[in-house]
Amino acid sequence: MFSRNFVFALAVLVGTTVGAGIFAIPYVIFKSGLIPGLFYFLILGGAILLLHLFFAEIVLRTKDKHRLIGYAQKYLGRREEILVTASTILGITGSLLAYLIISGDFLKIIFSFSGLSSFYFSLIFWAILSFFIFRGIKLIAKTEFLMNILFFSIIFIIFCFAIPKFNFQNFTLFNPEHIFLPYGVILFALAGWAAIPEIREILKNHQEGRDYKRIIIYSAIIATVLYLVFALLIIGVSGANTSQEALQGLTPFLGEKIIILGALFGVISIAASFLILGNYLKNALIYDHKRSKNLAVFISCGLPIVLFLAGFRQFIEVIGFVGTLIGAIEGVIIILIFKKAKILGDRKPEYSLKVPSIVLYFLIGIFILGALSQIIIL
Repeated sequence: MFSRNFVFALAVLVGTTVGAGIFAIPYVIFKSGLIPGLFYFLILGGAILLLHLFFAEIVLRTKDKHRLIGYAQKYLGRREEILVTASTILGITGSLLAYLIISGDFLKIIFSFSGLSSFYFSLIFWAILSFFIFRGIKLIAKTEFLMNILFFSIIFIIFCFAIPKFNFQNFTLFNPEHIFLPYGVILFALAGWAAIPEIREILKNHQEGRDYKRIIIYSAIIATVLYLVFALLIIGVSGANTSQEALQGLTPFLGEKIIILGALFGVISIAASFLILGNYLKNALIYDHKRSKNLAVFISCGLPIVLFLAGFRQFIEVIGFVGTLIGAIEGVIIILIFKKAKILGDRKPEYSLKVPSIVLYFLIGIFILGALSQIIIL
């Protein structure tokens, strides 16, 4: 029997992981083909699961509370801290930018009668969520749990309506022209380590701390299954009409009402992720870098809207870049911190992984080669 805090911690990690990336996965898998898509899920799914477990052990080995920036400073030094700070700011800014882009598309679907373009809906979305971040309003675990239930329910409803329209002939097995396209998007979708330190706040005592590993494993399974089912369903119904945000391409097959319902809860899910990541960056700047609240809010909320207004509004390109960035920099940094924390940690962790060095080097190789593959695309 799972405890209440176990369920809430799992909801926070699943809610952080499952965000805007779910809507981009069908498009990139359709473009690259089913075989490359499944291969990326297998390799990157295993890699991200290990990174989450590494990060959790780092948290459990450290008495003080930090975010990734603080852990880099404690275990690696000033140079690495600067690198992680830059990566964190760029990565979260890119994520928030992606949320702005797709929120406008979804709100346009919901309020199509208004005549407003997705551009103005994105601005409205940003203004409301930025106000919440400035005021320090964030989702509590209970709210995250409820939103997960609602989001999964909507996916199930779409599933029920879509199954009769499913056609296996809509799938392409392999397309070498776009073979590298899914890497950054899938990595972006699977990475949820921003929530790892937050889970420690929910799991209060030593006994609950022992559930850390199970929560991470269950979250990885839930997110991966959800992504795959959603992607296969969208492609199987939409085929060549598969759109970058997934839902628009379903309209001719499922009708406008069901798509509006999907867009509604898509916006809710994205809003939740926006709040989590926006507050994460704000708190990292306040607690790890001792910046003022106003400056922290300006950076966390101001940079995404500046980029949006500057013309960076290509959803797939943005999350592909962000996924590659966090893999190449933050993924490698987590591995390096993990090795140091094994030696320098000041607390006995509730679990300890025994990972051969060859596995760590293999993971680093995956992230570096992945970054190079994205350079090829560009």
